[in-house]
Amino acid sequence: MTEIEFSTLDTPCAYLAGKRSRSSYKYIFDASFAYNSTLVEHGYRRFGKYFSKPICDGCSECKSLRIDAEKFKFTKNLRRVISKNNKANIEVIIARPHISDNHIKLYEKYHKFMQNKRGWEFHPMSYERYYSVYVEGAGEFGFEVDYYDGDRLICVDLIDITLDGISSIYCFWDIDYAYLSLGKYSLLNQILLAKSYKLPWIYLGFYVKGCESLEYKSDYKPYQILQDYSELDELAVWLDD
Repeated sequence: MTEIEFSTLDTPCAYLAGKRSRSSYKYIFDASFAYNSTLVEHGYRRFGKYFSKPICDGCSECKSLRIDAEKFKFTKNLRRVISKNNKANIEVIIARPHISDNHIKLYEKYHKFMQNKRGWEFHPMSYERYYSVYVEGAGEFGFEVDYYDGDRLICVDLIDITLDGISSIYCFWDIDYAYLSLGKYSLLNQILLAKSYKLPWIYLGFYVKGCESLEYKSDYKPYQILQDYSELDELAVWLDD
């Protein structure tokens, strides 16, 4: 297995104004299923062949969060989201990560919307970059859950399957279908998928209190928080929050 380690320089934090961020990276050419599972359990986030964790000086606001899928209960409102999509005949297809014109168009449409709504920086997405970030490095564990209205791609949810759960990588959806709550629906489907395979956890990545884009994660109870970003040969300690 080929692995290269490096870290970034300090940059403005994408989550909290006035903060600086720094990340430690592992570039892993051919990560195994077991190794990816270990990295996820220790709080690493994967995009392509790059695995990262925060190493910010003097700040520990990025908390890795995982939902307890076994104990998760669907409220009346959440069941309504599922019912609404079922009535709309939204088709759900699990596939290996791939790329198409529709993927690129949907990605850019979603990010232009988020630029206007939350001030995200917008950058046109190239085929090369999309492949590098969302397709490459999937190994045995990477999948995408695609949502269709007829033949129209309306949501892409990228996930990794691990030894003890599902790692939620990234989701983007068609703003014309906002009434279907596709972001929420895709996460609920992750929980249903985990329950069906008896996988106890949904790894949701970072939760940062005060960051509007990440606040929703704390709504999915019960959940646990990783206590610190320990070394891979040390025990990853997760505690109920």
